Amino acid sequence: MSWRRISSVIAIMAVVFAIAAISGSMATPESWKSEWPRTDFSRHSISYDEILSGGPPKDGIPSIDRPSFVPAANAAGLAPQEPLISIQIGGEARGYPLRILIWHEIVNDTVGGLPIAVTWCPLCNSAVVFDRRVDGRELTFGTTGKLRHSDLVMYDRQTESWWQQFLGEGIVGFYTGKRLKALPSRVESLARFRDRFPNGSVLTPPAASGRPYGKNPYFGYDTSALPVLYRGNYSGKIPPLSRVIVIGDDAWPLEDLMKRRRIEAGGLVLTWEPGQSSPLDAESIEAGREIGNVVVQRRLGTAMEDVVHDISFAFAFHAFRPQGRLHVD
Repeated sequence: MSWRRISSVIAIMAVVFAIAAISGSMATPESWKSEWPRTDFSRHSISYDEILSGGPPKDGIPSIDRPSFVPAANAAGLAPQEPLISIQIGGEARGYPLRILIWHEIVNDTVGGLPIAVTWCPLCNSAVVFDRRVDGRELTFGTTGKLRHSDLVMYDRQTESWWQQFLGEGIVGFYTGKRLKALPSRVESLARFRDRFPNGSVLTPPAASGRPYGKNPYFGYDTSALPVLYRGNYSGKIPPLSRVIVIGDDAWPLEDLMKRRRIEAGGLVLTWEPGQSSPLDAESIEAGREIGNVVVQRRLGTAMEDVVHDISFAFAFHAFRPQGRLHVD
C-alpha cells in the first residue's frame, strides 16, 4: 500500500474514531428526542449503547426520492467496469450506480409496479433491495445518521421507526421486530448490465446536488485493517474487511470464489467473472481494483433463478449473523 493511501486511511480512521468517542456519551433516547419527536423509543430490540453517530444528522445523507433514469446505452460518464445494483421486476430492469449511492445510500423507487428501496451501506459494503411494503402499508426510507456495528440505520418517514439496513429489520419504534422483504438483485458492472438488459435504464445523479459523483470519499477503506465505528469483537477466519457472499446464515469468501470461479452447495450455484471495479479502493471509482462479478442462483429443475444475497464485509456478517457459517477453503 502506498504512503498516500496509508495517510488517507489514517485520516479517515482518526475522524471516525473521534466521532465515535463523542457520540458514545450521547447514545440515549433522551438526547435524540428533539430530532426524533415521533419515534417511540420505548420500543426497541437492541441495546441503545450499540448505536453511534456516523457524523451527519438525520437526512444529512439524503435519500433519492424522485429518481430519474436514462436508457442504459446512453448512460454517460460511467466506465464499463463500474459497479451498480441491478434489479428486474415485471420485465422492467434498472441499474443504480454505486458512484451515486455512495453519496445517497438509499433510493426510493417503483419498478414493475412494486415499491422498492435500493440500499447500500459503504462502511460494511452491504447492498440490499427491499420491498417497501409492511403490513400492506407503503413506506419511504431515509438515513438516520446513525450506525450500528458500522452499518446504516435507516428510518421510515411514516412512523420514524429505525431499521437495520443489513437485516431489513425494525430495531426501534413502532415497527420494532418487523422485517422488510429482500428482493433478488445483483451488484454487477455497467457492461454486464447492458449486455443482460439492452432496454434497461440507469439511474442519473440528482440535479444540482453538488456532489462529486465518481469520487470515492472512503479512499483505501476496503484494504484497511479495521472497520470504522465498529465496537464489536472480531475473531473471524479471514480479515474483517474481506468480502463475503452472504446467503442467509451462510457465507463464502469472495477470494475463494475468485480462485475457483464456481462453487456449488446444495442447490446453490455461485459463479464469478472478471470485469468489475471496487467502489471503495481508489480515489476514482472507475480506477478501483478488480473484484469481479458474482452471480448467485438456485437450481429449479433445469432452470436457474437468482437468489437473495449480499456481498458484504466479513465483520458485518459476523456481527449480524453471529451463529452463521463461513465456508472457507
